[in-house]
Amino acid sequence: MKKILLSFLSLGLMITAFGQNDHQKPLSLGVHFFLNDFQTAADIRTIGLSNTIRSKQWHKTKRMTPGIAVSLIKGLSEHVDFAGTLSGSFLDYPIPNKPLRNTNDFLLEGAATANLKLLSDKYILTPFLTLGVGGSKFRGYYNAFIPAGAGLQVKLFNDAFILLNSQYRIPVTENAAYHFYHSVGIAGVIAKKKEAPVVVPPPIPEPPKDRDGDGVLDVDDKCPDTPGLAALQGCPDRDGDGIADGDDKCPDVAGLARYQGCPIPDTDGDGINDELDKCPTVPGVARYQGCPIPDTDGDGVNDEEDKCINEKGPASNYGCPVINEEIIRKVNRAAQNVFFATGSSKLLAKSNASLNSVVAVLNENPTYKVNIDGHTDNTGKPDKNQTLSDARAASVKAYLVSKGISEDRLTSTGFGQDKPVADNKTAAGRAKNRRVEMTLRNY
Repeated sequence: MKKILLSFLSLGLMITAFGQNDHQKPLSLGVHFFLNDFQTAADIRTIGLSNTIRSKQWHKTKRMTPGIAVSLIKGLSEHVDFAGTLSGSFLDYPIPNKPLRNTNDFLLEGAATANLKLLSDKYILTPFLTLGVGGSKFRGYYNAFIPAGAGLQVKLFNDAFILLNSQYRIPVTENAAYHFYHSVGIAGVIAKKKEAPVVVPPPIPEPPKDRDGDGVLDVDDKCPDTPGLAALQGCPDRDGDGIADGDDKCPDVAGLARYQGCPIPDTDGDGINDELDKCPTVPGVARYQGCPIPDTDGDGVNDEEDKCINEKGPASNYGCPVINEEIIRKVNRAAQNVFFATGSSKLLAKSNASLNSVVAVLNENPTYKVNIDGHTDNTGKPDKNQTLSDARAASVKAYLVSKGISEDRLTSTGFGQDKPVADNKTAAGRAKNRRVEMTLRNY
């Protein structure tokens, strides 16, 4: 509860620090009628909230004790009001662990609360939350409690408000009792904010002549009939480049004095001015300081898109040389002769010759790389087929690595049953779908 109180007060201080004061409540006096409800609070603690609501007794005023309260309210900011309240009522206070006397005595309660308003006082209806500290005196008992609740402020006019509030008063000392405190009251302003005195400025003497009204007196204005800038002795500067229009060869385009008011030229029109362009007569890009993207091998594919910048090749192969068709067919035939144990990723020995031919191709061509893709038919569950295809592709990769091929030249991927090349409804089609594909690339 201490943490809740500190959080609430911290939030209130933040709003006080940053809030505007246009609608901050002046010092106001409030008179309230209230009802103390000890019975409902006791029911909640003994039979629970849901059973208390179902009992349909919690709202009956005959279970409650009336009283009168007065309060002083002062706005700390637009959204936080401080309220000091003194309440009095006659009742038989249920002191915990002590029997009731069946006689009423005077209960005096005082509370200092902060009302955190969701809206400022300029609105007719303003909901608010209440939290604070309080103390009470009943017979010879002095107690402390924490009032927490919510309410609604209704604005009658600028200086008067109706206040509706319900609080749950939580005991801090052992002789205090939990209870609800429901109040309705009216508050009015008793101390208005002092209005700042109105200062009447002295009469302004007639200013010296300024024919064009630009703030530069005619005696100092080089262009007295055309509005201009004081920095340019009253002459205009349409493009705002600091060069008077009369001296500006490009008066509608901002420029530099060294180019007589015109912008820095861009001879090749690539958006990079000549002062920053290392290739001022050839269009280029900023990241190459105005020069075109280089093409080191001169194959027509620029270096940023060329995966083989030192070897010529077509754009269709990312600027790398095209692999000989016979080598591609050799690798494809090898892939068609890779065999596994049924339902397993274990390579059969009759696959070795085919895979060794792929090893030979890779050894003869150190720049070549291979993508190994595993596929299955649709027999069985898709997730198991995915796992099997991953494992079979990985087995082929592991075999090639075991023969000295660097792992960074190989990728293995399983596609499960998702990419059939034949109809899975026939045995022949399923056989074709159970396959490993190897794709050569040199980029």
